[in-house]
Amino acid sequence: MQLYRGLEIITAAPCEEERRMTPHHLYGVADPTDSLDAALYRKLALPVIADISSRGKLPIVVGGSGLYLKFLTHKPADLPSADPDLRAKLETLPLAELNRRLEQIDPIEAARIDQNNPRYVQRALEVSLMTGRPVSEQRTPFEANPETLRGLLLCWDSETLEERIGRRTSHMLDHGAIEELSALSELGPAVSRAIGIPQLQRLLNGEIDQESCREEIVIATRRYAKRQRTWFRREKWLTPVPGDLSEEEMTATARTLLQSGPGRSPEALKGGSY
Repeated sequence: MQLYRGLEIITAAPCEEERRMTPHHLYGVADPTDSLDAALYRKLALPVIADISSRGKLPIVVGGSGLYLKFLTHKPADLPSADPDLRAKLETLPLAELNRRLEQIDPIEAARIDQNNPRYVQRALEVSLMTGRPVSEQRTPFEANPETLRGLLLCWDSETLEERIGRRTSHMLDHGAIEELSALSELGPAVSRAIGIPQLQRLLNGEIDQESCREEIVIATRRYAKRQRTWFRREKWLTPVPGDLSEEEMTATARTLLQSGPGRSPEALKGGSY
């Protein structure tokens, strides 16, 4: 969501001071009415990564969307790009209807994906309809070269994570998120579904008060964080590290990881970092 401009407070995009400290790329490059997906993100990001590498610099990819990250680190299946007309039609359907249609066309895919995520269900249905074949038959295994992958997975215990989510949500609401959203004249379907946007819109419409808005955002974020933990546990090239490391410890850990290999345990990195 940090790809979209005009949502800097809601998405916790890097501030001007952080951008002056080191170059940041692909923040605020899309209009809120655009509908980006993981494949389009890959097309945007790969040339930037190649340019940074060609200058002898280390590209650092940061984010919490496992699917977007995987499209960068692995070779995705060769599936067709979105059909704007078909996507527009599917976006008018409620989630229950999208799931019902996908179960009819491709029960294997319907059982595999997260049926509570409208984007996943819509995309699976879209590909199946465009190609005339169940998307589950068209998926190829992701391919990656583990020797080139290095990643740190920041981890917190449940209590600390919940406290951080609550603090972040309160800060967002108290520092201009409401005004930021009200200043946008139009939102595309992708942004409209982002965590925080539906809740803030209900607040602006007078349907809920600010405390209810805060609680709904916290609950939605907790659920997303749970899905993140499940996703990233499967990525064996990532090395889990405590999220409360100091800046110096985190930098040292990253340097040690770059010199060693992917998927190392925290204990294996202690010699050069903790």
